[in-house]
Amino acid sequence: MIKATIISLIVALLFISGICYGVQKCVGEEIDTALFLLNTITISEDNNSELNPIFDGDVLVNYPTVGTEYAKMKIESIDLELPVLFGASYDILKKGIAHDDRSYFPGQGGSIVMAGHNFKKFLARLPETKIGDIIVLETNYGKFEYEIKEQKIVKETATDAVPIVDTAEVLMLYTCWPINNIGHASERYVVYADRVRR
Repeated sequence: MIKATIISLIVALLFISGICYGVQKCVGEEIDTALFLLNTITISEDNNSELNPIFDGDVLVNYPTVGTEYAKMKIESIDLELPVLFGASYDILKKGIAHDDRSYFPGQGGSIVMAGHNFKKFLARLPETKIGDIIVLETNYGKFEYEIKEQKIVKETATDAVPIVDTAEVLMLYTCWPINNIGHASERYVVYADRVRR
């Protein structure tokens, strides 16, 4: 009787193991297929094919790939000219101005959030700008000008200081504060500039 029970348990375990293997095999293939499809539509920072923004009327129909330079930023009052790259990774920040990919593009009518290091060759002189100074973004689809309206220092955790809205085209450019800081900076110097239409 005990021998029959043990054999029944072994058969049951083998049966359950077979079912688990079959389910895992089916689901595993589904997961592999889903990951493959996701990878085919995800924009990769290593992608060498550069897509440039293109407008069709007022609608942006083609976005650049992450890490692609699509504009130059110029601030004449502080003798600044830097490349603007799409995305906001540490590698991008080493190359120029990073355009937060959650924000709008110049010309789209919403908030544009950009950042740069506070190093000498980047945004170390940003605090020298004044209300009324002009920031120019020369993109590969047009030239956009923004007039500085406000400047302030905020905590690094104050995400509400750079809100993403679609009601006004405001360029928010920030860097770490204080400028001469060594190591981690807990504050950000933010410049707010409204689009100027000429």
